[in-house]
Amino acid sequence: MEQQDHKIAVKDLTLIFGKNKSAALKLLEQGKTKAEVLEKTGCTIGVNKASFEIKTGEVFVIMGLSGSGKSTLLRCLNRLIEPTSGDVLVNGENITKESNEELLETRRTEMSMVFQKFALLPHRSILENAAFGLEIRGENKEERLQKAQEALETVGLKGFENQKPDQLSGGMQQRVGLARALANNPEVLLMDEAFSALDPLIKSDMQDELLELQDKLQKTIVFITHDLDEAIKIGDRIAIMKDGVIEQIGTAEDIIRKPASDYVKAFVEKVDRKAIVTAESLMFKKPTVVQLEKDGPEGVLRKMRNIDTNVLPVIDKNKSFQGFIWLPEVLKADKKDAATIAEFITTEVPSVYGHYTVEDMLPLITETKTPIAVVDEETNRLKGIVAQTSLIIEATRFDRDEIADLKEQAIDQ
Repeated sequence: MEQQDHKIAVKDLTLIFGKNKSAALKLLEQGKTKAEVLEKTGCTIGVNKASFEIKTGEVFVIMGLSGSGKSTLLRCLNRLIEPTSGDVLVNGENITKESNEELLETRRTEMSMVFQKFALLPHRSILENAAFGLEIRGENKEERLQKAQEALETVGLKGFENQKPDQLSGGMQQRVGLARALANNPEVLLMDEAFSALDPLIKSDMQDELLELQDKLQKTIVFITHDLDEAIKIGDRIAIMKDGVIEQIGTAEDIIRKPASDYVKAFVEKVDRKAIVTAESLMFKKPTVVQLEKDGPEGVLRKMRNIDTNVLPVIDKNKSFQGFIWLPEVLKADKKDAATIAEFITTEVPSVYGHYTVEDMLPLITETKTPIAVVDEETNRLKGIVAQTSLIIEATRFDRDEIADLKEQAIDQ
């Protein structure tokens, strides 16, 4: 079988609740809305033609308000709820076509689920709870307890093996649920609002622990939440749902900077952009540069004049960033008839990597008047520059049109 770069592929997945599903499906194919289908057939649309792929090792977050269809969609991925139409492929195998026996094996070996409610067995020990899925699978006692022990240690519960669930805090109980899922060593972890019942501080700790675990284990995780901050924190990509429809899929920055609909725009409007928007997205990718070994004062002056600027980034023959040169320094070099501008470069300037956020970069502009250089982490090659104006615009959440309007208002006054 050809190697896939994705773990899960979902194609036109649709779920309809009600008796007249075939009629409802036809109406959907005609482009009717959820409300129109309900009015004409009495059927409720749970998921409406969802299509997407989830990459191997990715944390893919599905989010939306209550009733959006996010948890329903998750349950279709392992057929806890049977979809009305469409396909779900895991490792290239279409599980919507699997027999009950094949599906059971898929759930046992490839996909584990962590629920919002911990669903622990109150009269069993923590170790026995962690081993429960393996017991259902039919593994012998010694092997399953060993695997459960390892899973408990992975989630930080070593020493609590003999406790009962009611002796643990909510956060610790959720760790047991996570350990139970991990004990099966699944390729895919399905997490249905797993942290939403926890207190805010415990919830934040569990998010951090999940990210640490993911760094080590590299599972493919599908995570359901209604909390945008949580989605942004843990998700590699986010799918936003409304009325069973996926409105947009993208990174947090994609969604915040370029919302695909008014609904998504309203959903993300209160997000702190400073903590999301990166240097990679703000930078000017092909700035005019000064080449250290090639450009003398006259050449630098010509470049500045051509683009009407008084400062330019300097690179060497390997395109490695060296600093910035300012117009007054170029004029000094020209007056001295210098053959090179090397001694006139300002080298003590900040540079950042592409993943740095506006929040990371803002303190740097208090130290310098230059733009911020964005460089490659390994080679120090110049990738682009971020203008201080761009940072200020993002920090204040004004776009360029709004800035211009404010300037005009100030002039009128």
